[in-house]
Amino acid sequence: MSDPDISVVICVYTEDRWEDILAAVASVCAQSRPARETLLVVDHNAALLDRLSEEYKEIGAVRVLANAGPRGLSAGRNTGIAASHGEVVAFLDDDAVAERDWLRRFTEGYADPRVLAVGGRTVPIWASGRRPAWFPEEFDWVVGCTYRGLPPGRVRVRNVLGGNASFRRTAFDAAGGFATGIGRDGDRRPLGCEETELCIRLTRARPDAVLLIDDRAVIHHRVPAARERFGYFRTRAYAEGLSKALVSRSVGAGKGLESERRYVTRVLPAGVARGLRDALLARPGGAGRAGAIVAGLLTAAGGYVVGRIRTRGGGAVFSVPRIGAAAGRTGTDQGHGTAHQPWPVRKNGTARQTGTLQGSTEEADG
Repeated sequence: MSDPDISVVICVYTEDRWEDILAAVASVCAQSRPARETLLVVDHNAALLDRLSEEYKEIGAVRVLANAGPRGLSAGRNTGIAASHGEVVAFLDDDAVAERDWLRRFTEGYADPRVLAVGGRTVPIWASGRRPAWFPEEFDWVVGCTYRGLPPGRVRVRNVLGGNASFRRTAFDAAGGFATGIGRDGDRRPLGCEETELCIRLTRARPDAVLLIDDRAVIHHRVPAARERFGYFRTRAYAEGLSKALVSRSVGAGKGLESERRYVTRVLPAGVARGLRDALLARPGGAGRAGAIVAGLLTAAGGYVVGRIRTRGGGAVFSVPRIGAAAGRTGTDQGHGTAHQPWPVRKNGTARQTGTLQGSTEEADG
């Protein structure tokens, strides 16, 4: 069986990351296993769309598109999926660069036809030049990176991490696209978990599906100075709790919190113990790391409780577009007009349709 061809989608939203965007694209163009195409999806920023279109107008392997859905990362990814042509669609953050064998490692994972998603390892590049002494590795997900507690090697997982991930196109045929209303929306509250919700939905639709993380598929992710501060750490942890509540509403708390239970009961206590040990040995940052783990856990738990209350009250609005196999061939540069049919978000409870744009917007009824 021949290797699948891969389309790479990079979602962008601000000109403040201009140099990062160029570096991300350059890292894809330099892959040892070339991508079929690179799609830059611009999130409702006309000036950035025009500037990138001009930058890459003579590079046929790079296509610039406008987000055809509502503002936010999920809709941008869905736009890229629908406009791409590869058998596999990979996603790279706009402030990250991929190592040379990134796509080769992804390709190797798809040798097994049961594999529908392959993720990789994301390494932080700290703006200050080194990790803050108080910042625990167990919470590197706060800055979009691989965190301590994930198993090493190429292993089966519940979900991949969205900034360094790939999916077979058939995964979206089976489960629909990324849910809007769960993940990031530019610089607003740093929500997440859209890839977790998608992966759980995928394994429900395809119980035989295998999802992998290969820690040899490496990208390096920039962490700006503002995200090295405890204030951001706390805000991101709270937003993660809110996001987990939405995921649980969508797919149920059993699957929605399956991995988190091990993380909370095993990984975090071990991290606190290491921090306290380092403090007793007068090593720098030990007490700070132990305290940050406790604070991060409590803050995320608080966000989860608030999120559950909101969803029970019918305040959660999110939607999942259906992205059919034919939709991937209808997109054009500078955006497209592909219409997607609504995809059911939940199997439990009821949903009320409130509008359409790349599928229906559904509001959870308590």
